[in-house]
Amino acid sequence: MAFRFRIGIDLGGTKIEAAAVDGLGAVYARRRVATPSGNYRETIEAVTALVQATEQQIGEIATIGIGIPGAISPITGLVKNANSTCLIGRPLRQDLEAALGRPIRLANDANCFALSEATDGAAAGLQAVFGVILGTGVGGGIALGGRILLGANAIAGEWGHNPLPWPAPGETPGPACYCGRSGCIETFLSGPALAADHRRHGGRELNTNEIARLAARGDAHCGATLERYMGRLARGLAAVINLLDPDAIVLGGGLSGISALYERVPLLWGQYVFSDKVATLLLPPAHGDSSGVRGAAWLWPIEEEA
Repeated sequence: MAFRFRIGIDLGGTKIEAAAVDGLGAVYARRRVATPSGNYRETIEAVTALVQATEQQIGEIATIGIGIPGAISPITGLVKNANSTCLIGRPLRQDLEAALGRPIRLANDANCFALSEATDGAAAGLQAVFGVILGTGVGGGIALGGRILLGANAIAGEWGHNPLPWPAPGETPGPACYCGRSGCIETFLSGPALAADHRRHGGRELNTNEIARLAARGDAHCGATLERYMGRLARGLAAVINLLDPDAIVLGGGLSGISALYERVPLLWGQYVFSDKVATLLLPPAHGDSSGVRGAAWLWPIEEEA
């Protein structure tokens, strides 16, 4: 059976978004509801209702791909590593397939972001793409030849829970991380981490947007905070380049809107990359907040839509 549309679902901690796209990536319908807080069964019901409403709007049955803030264990088939803790240990795929009455595809939300930007986004046509989420948490996904690299443990691209490389004085052991370790990249490069670093260095209570805006206006304190952040991001991404050597790195999440990153970070990462020249591109996302839901839709490639 051939389908004209693919429905992508971005299952987030605060919202669930759905979009129906055609084979060219044009969006025909978009819906959004609040995520039931901490309630697994209500989450299943919310996703099911969202799919049904979207299909009613487009007037057709579609394939369904879902991006989640975690991963499906290849050993147990259950959700693991999810920021939305009510999903952990649950048979999410099986329960959604039972509720919707058809096969679905699930992937980590950072993988969906990478797939979207590699398919028809900022890195379209490039072979190896590393997608980065810089938001409440820090995640990553890898797209090779337009396909997600899942990995033997379903954690390919999860750079946020590696230690910050080449630590500077004062960066070890680093802030405590919810994973139980200290000094993870996420504890330095997430949005809350940027704000916390500003406070630790004597700054007043500011959110990330305010820090970036004041730094751009010449505020010395905010400028120093942002410079520390960009240096750490450069080191973190240099380690990725040394390992994966991608054609492009695309930034997503709330902090991807800081324009200074795209000029400054490539000037800094060269000293850590094991090469005489760094050809990897650092790019802003083409689809912004829509990349996750679009990538979920692309979990069903055109040639595999049946």
